[in-house]
Amino acid sequence: MGAPVTILVSIDGFRPDYLDRGVTPNLSALAAGGVSASMRPSFPSVTFPNHWTLVTGKVPDHHGIVGNRMEDPARPGETFTMASDDPFWWNAAEPIWVTAEKAGVRTATMFWPGANVGWGGTIIPDSHGAIRDATRPKDWQQFNQAVTGTSRVDAVIDWMRRPEATRPRFVTLYFDTVDSAGHANGPQAAATTQAVADVDVQIGRLVQGLRELRQPANLVIVADHGMAATDSTRTIPLDRVANVTDYRLLESGPYATLFPVAGREAALEAALLRPHPHMTCWRKNAVPARFRYGGNPRIPPYVCLAEPGWLILKSATADAFHGGAHGYDNRAPDMAALFIASGPAFVGGKRLAGFDNTDINPLLRDLIGLPMAAGLDGSDAPFRQVLKR
Repeated sequence: MGAPVTILVSIDGFRPDYLDRGVTPNLSALAAGGVSASMRPSFPSVTFPNHWTLVTGKVPDHHGIVGNRMEDPARPGETFTMASDDPFWWNAAEPIWVTAEKAGVRTATMFWPGANVGWGGTIIPDSHGAIRDATRPKDWQQFNQAVTGTSRVDAVIDWMRRPEATRPRFVTLYFDTVDSAGHANGPQAAATTQAVADVDVQIGRLVQGLRELRQPANLVIVADHGMAATDSTRTIPLDRVANVTDYRLLESGPYATLFPVAGREAALEAALLRPHPHMTCWRKNAVPARFRYGGNPRIPPYVCLAEPGWLILKSATADAFHGGAHGYDNRAPDMAALFIASGPAFVGGKRLAGFDNTDINPLLRDLIGLPMAAGLDGSDAPFRQVLKR
């Protein structure tokens, strides 16, 4: 039996109350025998910013991944998307696998937003994207949605079969199907419940595989955000709020970000900053402090936030739709994220008060044996009562 490995599992879009549907025997057993909580995501409550918060311990305003889509004044004409792996976009905050690798702890990532990035590096000119001076996990996989949950779990178990010298001590594992089902069908749909049941089977396979190898593991199972029900009766067409000649829209949905057209700032402000049903807009420097958002140069000058369940759209749509979305107020109940921890490091059978997802990086540092760092936005305080010392 080897030393415990730490495995960080993300089930994208998994609300804590999905455990109440009677289809998660494996996750529910881990929660009952370990530590669980309803975790608060960071704002904006979307995928890439929150996955980067989970592994860096910093809010999006500080780690630089401020949206799933963004621009940077230092790179005019470029747009970050969820396919962007140029280290330029990611280098402002160090992820836990880089911290671990620098400390001599071998790591492996079976998918995680940003885990394919040559962190700390720069692209070599005229090299077709080659990166120099980068740190990566010793083993990592380029994300492909077609890779099944079974294959993802099998990869982690295969890593655990290695000799101790090449066996990773920190691993990430990522599942996207619950989020996809929630978007397409809504959080209450039978198809979403089925996706929850399916991923629970994979968690069971992971636990069983570790047991058969007699490999102790500290499992930290998280989500990046929750999911709210949406439909075509709850939309805010932005072109009916402001003149389309006054702004350029970057992001839309549960929240929207806009750039003013030069010379039209006053007209745009007059339209956006007045009261609106189901939506509030701010100058970026006036976003309420509790969101911890608005200081990063990558955030456009204006931010609008819809009430949960409402969508800010570029223009009105005649098509009826229903589904799910996230990106709302990070304190909204439907945005809450799953947290379960189980393993030899934890006192069992504990339910914690809600905490911010900036605290996950400090928890992982404790589990891996890494020191705390200055400048983190979270701490391990929520877990001190449940960690065995």
